[in-house]
Amino acid sequence: MRRAKILCLLMMCFFCLWPGVTARAEGKAGSGGGKYTVPPYADAAFHEDKADDYGVVKIDVSAVSQGYVAVSCVADNRLKFQVMKGDATYNYDLASDGTPGIYPLQCGDGQYAFRVMENVVDTKYAELYSLNCDVKLADEFEPFIRPSNYVSYTPDSECVKRASQLAGESGNAVELVSKVYEDVCGRVTYDKEKAKTVSKGYLPNPDETFQSGKGICFDYAAMTAAMLRSQGIPTKVIFGYVAPKDLYHAWNMFYTPETGWVTVKYEVKGKNWNRLDLTFAANGADGNFIGDGSNYKDVSCY
Repeated sequence: MRRAKILCLLMMCFFCLWPGVTARAEGKAGSGGGKYTVPPYADAAFHEDKADDYGVVKIDVSAVSQGYVAVSCVADNRLKFQVMKGDATYNYDLASDGTPGIYPLQCGDGQYAFRVMENVVDTKYAELYSLNCDVKLADEFEPFIRPSNYVSYTPDSECVKRASQLAGESGNAVELVSKVYEDVCGRVTYDKEKAKTVSKGYLPNPDETFQSGKGICFDYAAMTAAMLRSQGIPTKVIFGYVAPKDLYHAWNMFYTPETGWVTVKYEVKGKNWNRLDLTFAANGADGNFIGDGSNYKDVSCY
């Protein structure tokens, strides 16, 4: 079988897929007459009344136990927001017009440093404000069951309504993951033209992907995360590299204590994070790019 020809472009994946391999989902664990119970919706928001006000910068750490920090800033220049813990540093674009940003605390419990950085010249930034915060999560899944700048949705999002419909047809979490998998595979195709022109700092709109039926790997991962998170299934958006072409790519990982769902060559394992790559699956990629998951190298998660 001819293998997929892949080009990495602007840190997003662009590839021409040859037919012949179709990913499939097999639900080994059926509903058994039961019904999946959707937990209460987990939201994330900027609470201005609870935010620490430092003039042009407002940082809301009132919900760090729920896995996120929120920040707002007004400035004349471009802004970055840094979330740091130990050796990990995440750099985000931050709106300079006061629009709040929601950012996950994906590194677990511990001491975090938050920094608002302002562009001073060319690509150089200077610290505008910094804050240290000790974080104790209510549980390890909190950062991955809520919306954020990277996974943006509300209860009124079309993709969330669709996920809610699928949840009502599911007997358990594994069955719901399988239904979302099949729905996304059947709904979205890879947008090669968008991959050629997408700009650095691009953030997906899951509803736009849902409505247009087109997207790049980040769009697939963000919409899938929105659908699963909104129904209470912890889901990560992962960026990293996939062998054998060292493709820079985005995909998902989800968690459920149930077992039995199979996609391509890897099996969902109980009480563990499981990999879910909708971009390759939906477009019939060569199994070499999915395999057993050992060819994936995680770099960052959101």
